[in-house]
Amino acid sequence: MSLRFYMDHNVVGAITTGLRARGVDCLTAREDGADTVADELVFQRAVDLDRVVFTEDVDFFAIASHWIKEGRPFPGLVFGAQMGITIGQALFDLELVAEVFQSEEMRSQIIWLPI
Repeated sequence: MSLRFYMDHNVVGAITTGLRARGVDCLTAREDGADTVADELVFQRAVDLDRVVFTEDVDFFAIASHWIKEGRPFPGLVFGAQMGITIGQALFDLELVAEVFQSEEMRSQIIWLPI
């Protein structure tokens, strides 16, 4: 799997644990010391680390949309609506995204879950 995820601090830990058990490379904002900073800084940190953000926070969707409008590249965003997806579905879809997409294909893209 080529995609590496940066998990927003609001993502349920079971999703990160499950993805890691499936061999998906994940780094959480909490592990990176970015769990108390503004969302824009978390997004920038993921960009600096060349990691695709996974979040359930609509603020990140707004940030990514703004970056797209400004022509600012970023590694990608996967957005799962908090009330619209189960942990199991998130695991299935995120693993699928990690397996199917190459880093270049995800550049400045937003994917909504569930797929």
